Amino acid sequence: MARDYYETLGVSRDADKEEIKQAYRRLARKYHPDVNKESGAEERFKEINRAYEVLSEPEVRARYDRFGEAGVSGAAASGAGFQDDMSGFADIFESIFSGFGGAPGGQPQQRRRSGPVRGDDLRLDLKLDFREAIFGGEKEIRISHLETCEVCNGSGAKPGTRPRTCGTCSGSGQVRRVTRTPFGSFTQVSTCPTCDGTGTVVEDKCDACGGKGANQVTKKLKINVPAGVDNGTRLRISQEGDAGQRGGQPGDLYVYLFVNEDQEFHRDGINIISEIKISYLQAILGCRLEVNTVDGPVELVIPSGTQPNTVMKLENRGVPRLGNPVSRGDQMLTVLIDIPTKIIPEERELLEKLARIKGDRTGKGGLEGFLGGLFKS
Repeated sequence: MARDYYETLGVSRDADKEEIKQAYRRLARKYHPDVNKESGAEERFKEINRAYEVLSEPEVRARYDRFGEAGVSGAAASGAGFQDDMSGFADIFESIFSGFGGAPGGQPQQRRRSGPVRGDDLRLDLKLDFREAIFGGEKEIRISHLETCEVCNGSGAKPGTRPRTCGTCSGSGQVRRVTRTPFGSFTQVSTCPTCDGTGTVVEDKCDACGGKGANQVTKKLKINVPAGVDNGTRLRISQEGDAGQRGGQPGDLYVYLFVNEDQEFHRDGINIISEIKISYLQAILGCRLEVNTVDGPVELVIPSGTQPNTVMKLENRGVPRLGNPVSRGDQMLTVLIDIPTKIIPEERELLEKLARIKGDRTGKGGLEGFLGGLFKS
């Protein structure tokens, strides 16, 4: 069964000419074979064209409304009224496809590529140790990029010679192909295959670069990594990408940073998370002990009666704020208490004595009650 042309364009049956034109413009842009490479796009484009042929011409549309497909079969393209409206198609195609190389029946836009062309940007992934990300510093990297040939200065031509104007495109860098359709002549403009859009051809190629105007070079660079970087931080190294063409600026190098995990420290924003394990006697009596930080060992006071999973804060021992290294986060230290599974008889005797004393005071005797009272978690 023939599809309803109003449904094809997505308009109501009382839509005016401008609504039909706008609907066609939108759908033609979406389904044109030069734009949409999906399966079925070309057939859909043909359906859209056929629907517009019929509904854009008042007399043909009237016959379609009265008799359906049978009333317009073979008539749309031959009706005198339709021929008068061909300029409408030309206007639509010009506005839709002007960005793809030209307008129907018109001259192609001359977009020569013979001027300076900026080089491509490059990406490098760099792994950092945990402390390197915290404190930053200088890192040496090795990159491979295109550099302008020093022999021919990027022209690609042997010294003493010059590139000649391309005979295929007459120096425009583009070639055009005119296709005649039921809607008029459609001009398609594409890059010249002979000169690759440059407008010139190198006959005597430079021996140093093979006529390419640039060479692949591996070099070492020293870069500064700011303090406080994290996974995914991106550094831009200006003009260290590929060389430009015909005097164009080099591209940039983007370094993406990835931080290796540390066995002892973990990061939470600008804070550093770590753990320390102490004995139950140290937790009961309190103590002073040395703990590790990213800055090195520092002394920490454990108060008597410290409970399991207590979090202690070491101020300004965390990560420097990116862009403001004077300001730092904290180190959050979780205290873990090591309760032995076995104790020697002398220890047990002393603990039971303490348990009896505590039991007399609280009414809860026994070693388990004693330890349970100390560690409330």
